Amino acid sequence: MTVDGMISGLDTTSLINSLVQAEGAPQAQLKTRLSTTTASANAYRSINTRFDAVRAAAETLTKPETWAMSRASSSTNTVTASLGSAPQTGSLAFSVEKLASSHAVITNGTPFGSTADNAGFGSSIQVLNKDGSSRGTPIAIGGTGSLADVVTAINGSTDAKLSATAVQVSPGKYQLQVTSKETGAAAEFSLAGQTMGIVTPAGDAQLKVGTGPGAYDVFSATNSFVELMPGATIAVSKADPGVQVTVGVTADPEGVAAKVKSLVDAINSALGGIKTFTAAEGGPAAVLKGDSALMNLSGRVLTAVSDAVGSSGSPAAAGLQLQKDGTVLFDAGKFAEKLKADPALVQKLFTGTPADGGAAAVKGVVQRVHELAKSSTDVTTGTLTLLAQGRDALAKNIQTRIEAWDLRLAQRRDTLTRQFTAMETALSSMKNQSSWLAGQISSLPSYS
Repeated sequence: MTVDGMISGLDTTSLINSLVQAEGAPQAQLKTRLSTTTASANAYRSINTRFDAVRAAAETLTKPETWAMSRASSSTNTVTASLGSAPQTGSLAFSVEKLASSHAVITNGTPFGSTADNAGFGSSIQVLNKDGSSRGTPIAIGGTGSLADVVTAINGSTDAKLSATAVQVSPGKYQLQVTSKETGAAAEFSLAGQTMGIVTPAGDAQLKVGTGPGAYDVFSATNSFVELMPGATIAVSKADPGVQVTVGVTADPEGVAAKVKSLVDAINSALGGIKTFTAAEGGPAAVLKGDSALMNLSGRVLTAVSDAVGSSGSPAAAGLQLQKDGTVLFDAGKFAEKLKADPALVQKLFTGTPADGGAAAVKGVVQRVHELAKSSTDVTTGTLTLLAQGRDALAKNIQTRIEAWDLRLAQRRDTLTRQFTAMETALSSMKNQSSWLAGQISSLPSYS
């Protein structure tokens, strides 16, 4: 209810707003502090994201295959090649004649009318290998020996390496299908005492290398061919008999350099983020101005990149140098040249050397940076994670206090409104009385 100027002529709404605003000054300060705290939390999260990119880039460089200095190619997307730690360059042409298959059999007698029907397998099932030898111990069949019980028993056996299902071959008619969990000709099996039809015969994957008189076949129990080319694993996903596929492995030192560059770029991004948020003259963006924890973290990163790696020497020999502006310079040309000349030394500089006899392990640049980034970004104990969570907790506390002030100021507004309303009502009453008295006086007889 507003009573502006009813009797007094005062703008009571403006007076109330001014009084509430004056009393709410502490709340305004809390809102400013909340904005600053939220910005700080977001800044920590931004830096955390950048350091997580550092962690991911460093993790890639810890993998032996990254340093293979080779890359694989294939003339079709149905054949892929992955490289190990020491692949040899070269190429191979072949056709994918067959894919590996799992052995699958099905009961071929009178279909079962229900999965609750007795399956006729007795109290146990003995699985036989291709050569007739027993595969593990007999599988005990529980329950009533029904089709459902047989399925449960086979699926519950770890030794048999089989999976079973009751297949509804027509409405209300069921057969038992059993399939090997492994592929390859050696995975063929049978169930002792049972005559079953073969749904899918067990078979190896088959490649035919070459097309001339000397062409030869290569077999694998799976669709992966390990070490067909030294240091490489070839995986096939489609049979295409007679169609030639070419897989090649070529030298690729530039590929290693590109991964190192990705790490350096991520490091510079993280360092740049710290500089932006902590700079003394950074303006509004420097919401973490003078943050010692972040400045210390920046220094530790630069140390991890530049310090010598045991007896292997300085990372500068492989193209890593610190700049005056606090960033890291990567000379890809120098790196590639050193990698070709002495790949073992370059790998030691970046990935270190393991413990050997009495000699302790030495951490390389990648390991040092990876450990630092991981300890900073861990979702539970990471320093950056905890800093952001600390600001989040503070922001939540401030928000709670702001909401309490909302209630307090609302109550104060109600009180002031009631007081001013009462004042206007009293003034109205006094005016009415004054008017009545004036009327009474004016009605008195006049004596002259």
